[in-house]
Parts: sequence; structure tokens; C-alpha cells
Amino acid sequence: MCVTVLGTRALNRAALARQFLLERAELPALDAVAHLGGLQAQEPQEPFAGLWSRLAGFDPAELSALLVERRVVRTHLMRRTVHLVTADDALAWRSRHDAMLLQRLLGVYRAELAGVDLGALAEAGRELLAQEPSTLPAAGRVLAERWPDVSPRVLGEAVSVLVPLVQVPPRGLWGQAGPASSVALATWLGRACDPPSPEGPEGEDPVGEDLVLRYLAAFGPAATADLRAWSGLAGLPRAVARVRERLVAFRDERGRELLDVPDAPRPDPGSPAPVRFLPAFDNLVLGYDDRSRFIDDAHRGLSVAGTRFVLVDGRVAASWTVVDGVVTVTPLVRFSRADRQDVGEEGRALAAFLSGGASHRVTIAASPR
Repeated sequence: MCVTVLGTRALNRAALARQFLLERAELPALDAVAHLGGLQAQEPQEPFAGLWSRLAGFDPAELSALLVERRVVRTHLMRRTVHLVTADDALAWRSRHDAMLLQRLLGVYRAELAGVDLGALAEAGRELLAQEPSTLPAAGRVLAERWPDVSPRVLGEAVSVLVPLVQVPPRGLWGQAGPASSVALATWLGRACDPPSPEGPEGEDPVGEDLVLRYLAAFGPAATADLRAWSGLAGLPRAVARVRERLVAFRDERGRELLDVPDAPRPDPGSPAPVRFLPAFDNLVLGYDDRSRFIDDAHRGLSVAGTRFVLVDGRVAASWTVVDGVVTVTPLVRFSRADRQDVGEEGRALAAFLSGGASHRVTIAASPR
């Protein structure tokens, strides 16, 4: 059986289309967050720039309202990083991530937590954060009264894994700053997380299967290693096997099998890709094991360092910062005159968005030699 090989540019355009980066989508912010499987949000203001680049006429007040109304939440989830996800996804997905979250916690703090009864710590943390929000360091100091041999910082980090929590506003609201105060997710949403799905007689894993299909719809075509890189979960092999008959398969130029949902867009590789500004830690880049469809190997390390990227022709071509309303672009590759013009135009629009219309200023540094 002949399997279609998809080149890097074809994979690039497919992912851009699904990420609403080929053309801004006419969607409510809630629907966009759901489709994208959430946005990485450890930097509280970054999701606003991410949605501005993806949605036509995006109003940041819309996303702030969703946070206040508790329809989206900021919580530790994929890869044990803070993600902005819909309330429904937080409740449905959290239990499926518990084992991974604990594994990653112990990968860092196993020695410090060696003498701690994690069940007792979870119970104490749940009681402490059941009603009143607290920062994790403050919660850790309270818990250190019972576990004095453990650093309060470690105890606070542990509770964020052992107890499903959400970071509450004003943290994450547009243009506002606030401490990273957390409260129990069940308290905030008025409903406990869905319990872990028991394995069915034929190996059903409904939450895992949903994660596979949702990931491919927003990031595919992709390999199981890419799914693992996005979710932090161990590849979801049982879930992949369960849904495989509903998927189509391709190969990339390295020979890796790529899976996809049949009806997702796969544009012509020659489709033009407009300049787009991405926020720090955007999942467009972090959501793959093989990031070559978007970023050169020489710049890959920047993707985990909080660098904000500029896409030119669909690929990472520059970084950007903003200070006092001025967007500064630093090319990573040589820009043509047309590139500089297009980057400047999009950058001025971004400056206006970030400053509430007070600034349209962009500076573009010289291209590297």
C-alpha cells in the first residue's frame, strides 16, 4: 500500500491552517481555546497576543470575562506547565494527567519528598486551599509547620500537583497584575474533576482518545512522539490504537508515520503564509517533538527559553519584545525588503493592540550576516 509522503512545507501549512495562523478565524475566544487544546500561559499576558494573532477582531476583554466567569481557567496540565483551558477540559482532562504530573514532580523533588506521606500532604493541601486562595509559597509555609524538614517551596509545588488547583483572577486578566494565588479547582468550578476512566473490556480510554483526536485536529498530521511532546503523557498508545481506524496515515521525509483526522485542512504547500507574531512558549512550536516544520535546528533552543517568535512564510524568522509600547523585532535570518515591510506592518498592528491604540511603533534590527 502506497503511503503519501508529506514534505516539511506541507506539514507547515497544515498546522498553520489548524492553528488559525494562515487566516484569522471568525470564532469566539472560548471556541478557539477549546479547539487549540488550550494555550500555554505561565506568562499571564501571553495568551492575549496568541489569540490576537489567530482571531479576527479579537477583544482582550472577551478573554478576561471568560476567566472571571470561570468558563476558562489557568491550571497546571500538559507538561506540568500552566495552561489556559476551558473549564470543561480542565475537569475532563486533569485526572488523566495526574500520573504524569506526579512523575515530573518526583523527577525534580524525589529526595526532598522521600519522607513525606503524599496522601497526607494532598489531604492537608486540599483542606488548606478548599476555600481561600493562596500563593503556593504561602501554602507551603503553612504546611511546613507539619513537615518542617521540607522546604516550603517544595511543599507548595507538591500541592499544585497533588491537588487540582486553578490560579484565580486578577492573575491572567488583560492589563492587570496579580499574585499567582490558587484555589481548589473543585471549589472554583463547583464540580470535582472527572474521575479516572476505568479501562474497559476492550481497552477503552475515552479521555485519552479525546486527547488524541483533539491534538490531531489542532496540530496534525503528527507522529505519536509529537503527541507525547505536547501532552507530556507517554504517547497514549492504547488510545491511539483505539482510534486508528478513524484516522488517515502519511509519512514525513524522514519516514516517520504521521496520523491525522480525515477531514482536517491540509492546504496546498504553496499557500502563502502571512507574517504572524507568536507569544512566549506558544504551543505551535512547543507542541511537537519534531519542530522542523516551523523552526531551524539552530534556533530550537530559543523555543523553551520564553522567546517570542515572528513567523515569516510560516517559519520562525525573528524574535520580538515590547517595551513602553514599542515592538522591537530582531531577525534570526536575513530579511528581504518585502519581509521587512510585512513584518513592520504586522508589528505596528500588534503595538496598537498591546498599547490600546496608544502606540504604532516598531523597530526592526539589522538582519544577521
